[in-house]
Amino acid sequence: MKQGSYTPGSPAPVRPPQIGGFMSGDLTLHSAYDELITMRAWETLLEGKTEPARSSLPVRSTIHDSWHRCANGGIDAQRNEAPLETDKDAVAALARSNWELLAAATRPFAAIGQLLDGTGAMLALADSEGVLINVIGDKKTIYDGMDIHLGVGGKWTEDVVGTNGIGTALWTGEPVIVHAAEHFCAGIKTWTCAGAPIRDPFDGKVIGVVDLSGHPDIFRPHNIALVAAAAREIERALADSQNEERMRLLEAFIASARNYRSSDGVMIIDRHGRAIYSNNVPIAARKRFGDTIRQGTRSCRLPELTNSGFLDSVTTALPQDMQSCDVCPLELDGDVRGAALVFPKTSSGRVASSGISSTSQRLKDECALIVGESEALRSAIDIACRVGETEDVTSLLIEGETGVGKELFARLIHVASQKSASSPFIALNCGAITKELFGSELFGHVSGAFTGASREGKPGVFELASGGVLSLDEIGEMPLDIQPFLLRVLEERVVHRLGDSRSRPVDVRLVASTNRELKAEVAAGRFRRDLFYRISTVSIHVPPLRERGSDSLLLVEHFNRKLASRKGGVPLHFSNEALDTLLAYHWPGNVRELRNLVERLHVLSHNGVVGIHDLPADMIDPPENRVAIPASPNAVAEAEIPIFSFDDAERHAIRNALAAERGNLSKVAQRLGVSRPTLYRKLEQFGIKRSFV
Repeated sequence: MKQGSYTPGSPAPVRPPQIGGFMSGDLTLHSAYDELITMRAWETLLEGKTEPARSSLPVRSTIHDSWHRCANGGIDAQRNEAPLETDKDAVAALARSNWELLAAATRPFAAIGQLLDGTGAMLALADSEGVLINVIGDKKTIYDGMDIHLGVGGKWTEDVVGTNGIGTALWTGEPVIVHAAEHFCAGIKTWTCAGAPIRDPFDGKVIGVVDLSGHPDIFRPHNIALVAAAAREIERALADSQNEERMRLLEAFIASARNYRSSDGVMIIDRHGRAIYSNNVPIAARKRFGDTIRQGTRSCRLPELTNSGFLDSVTTALPQDMQSCDVCPLELDGDVRGAALVFPKTSSGRVASSGISSTSQRLKDECALIVGESEALRSAIDIACRVGETEDVTSLLIEGETGVGKELFARLIHVASQKSASSPFIALNCGAITKELFGSELFGHVSGAFTGASREGKPGVFELASGGVLSLDEIGEMPLDIQPFLLRVLEERVVHRLGDSRSRPVDVRLVASTNRELKAEVAAGRFRRDLFYRISTVSIHVPPLRERGSDSLLLVEHFNRKLASRKGGVPLHFSNEALDTLLAYHWPGNVRELRNLVERLHVLSHNGVVGIHDLPADMIDPPENRVAIPASPNAVAEAEIPIFSFDDAERHAIRNALAAERGNLSKVAQRLGVSRPTLYRKLEQFGIKRSFV
């Protein structure tokens, strides 16, 4: 049996000394905690001897209520571990999306973490979805924690792993201790934890949890005070950071608003769509805008902030009576971190005509974000624009390897559609959702539909995207049992929220994207054939970078200038040999790999010049550096073949050199007096086939 597992009816774990007077999330009890009584109460609930909705159990009210939520929600009480995200890209994306929370926690976590070594305790930071984003403390405890997935990427909400310090603190919004047998799932009953919620200083919304966990012998009543104090310190750091950013956004607006008049209405928003300053804008209008954009960001993963992408998200959220405003991006350190919404007033006091750019201009701006001139890329852009401009195609599939920029094509299709100026764009990454939450994210839920459901209910992404575009990224990751429901929505154009019999009509254009070969997934039985044909009415293949010729050099220049602008410096200078190497490289990570390389070079470059030896070793001397071409007994005869052009001369010179050097490209390049990247290009140009050793 796995460590920590327990089966109803078996002997209860060894009872620790009774612990009295510890504080729960809602009150302080002076009665003793009794392990045996708690275990028997848990067994009674699971065996159905009492009605879960009404039964009274001899446990604290916080645990009592949580157990009932878990029982009514169908949580597996024999579960031994939390769900764990293991994909490195998804974990990295999680860290990027929570960078502000991680930065605010750096100082308190460093101070507390160094004191926990050898204590048997670990400190964890979870985001608003209950997913762990940082773990420090006693090394052995951290190692033991991975048995139950108490590590970075583990998801600890009540609706997936039952009563626990993180999930229950998220649900109640209060500090909570969950000790040993008080956990709902058997595999976690050998742990004790204390969690305290972290609230956004701006609006009081719970955005994370600080949790102290370990085996039961680390329990102390004051553990809850420790995590509560850490949470407050993180909130203070967040408040300082937010105040500084607001001041900088105001300064950025003052510096850029040359035509702004004091009679105009103005609202400045941060990157979360929150109004941090307003003048001459009615409170009701500010509230409508804030409610609209927050409703959108709760249920979708917004794309990385870019000038057009962020502005499009903002203008989409504008209520009808605010459509006349001018929207100006506000940049900090080269990134769009907010926007100014200016409502010009005419001499009569009326709002002037709209300053939002036309669809054609926005389409032109969106195309400009896709850098490249290759025929394959331009062909894909052309298809995306033509599909976007017609209403006949209601679903399409974007295929391409990881890192090629499929999300940019989804945005392009949205902008190209005739209703894009006033219709929403909602993006959801299917690979970032647990199986248990798929239905809720896609279709929404009503109040009380399941454990962890919002008290007010919540619309799904189909409702939020109605009238616009829904982008489902990594659709190949969608669980097989959810796919029939998606197919039904696409066919019937209606959704049913979880727990609700009412049908809700939706008008959505679905843009699905994948890095998998879906036909192979269909053949293997991992993806429904009928759904595949439904979403692939039109398919757009985004070519990998290695098939785009000199586009890699255009992208190097693009990212080079963008990073230089962000840092307030000058672009790097790349030597010809370095450019040759970049052009010849295979780019398995595509555009994302290229962008990361340029960022690395900006950090590591000392004199602003990038030579070939500044590049990674696998670029300078890749595996294909050696070519197995046996020496030709007719090499001399080949050299004597009449030559009619310079191309013929180069072709035969390369063949003879390859034969003479037995396929060693380094020696071939040296013999011919060219760089290795130039030699690679010539081999491809002349179609000289290579077999690798």
